[in-house]
Amino acid sequence: MAPERVRLIPAGELAVGPSTPGMMRRQAVVTGRVWAGVVHTEPGAFSGWHHHGEHESVIYVAAGALRVESGEGGRDVVDAQPGDFVFVPPLSVHREGNITEGRATLVVTRSGQGPSVINVEGPAR
Repeated sequence: MAPERVRLIPAGELAVGPSTPGMMRRQAVVTGRVWAGVVHTEPGAFSGWHHHGEHESVIYVAAGALRVESGEGGRDVVDAQPGDFVFVPPLSVHREGNITEGRATLVVTRSGQGPSVINVEGPAR
């Protein structure tokens, strides 16, 4: 069996990714174990509450900023700036926001199996 070839995914060919209100996901790579793409969040916008099932997520802040609220009642807050990475463990209910006046751009990679986005009502209280 021949190995798979290296592929280029041009920026203009990213597909619409799994949806969560308040953010736009564009996916570049989807396999049985990996999801990778770009997320854009407009100034002042926050996503709906969600988690990524069994996936581990690594987020790189390319532009703007990222606020992640999680934990009981959403009280755990992480703020990340351009150049920062954020790790989101499996099943961690959270929401993401852009606390800047410009559009935020995030590069996201997830490793795991099953659905990569599960929208929920909110974190446990």
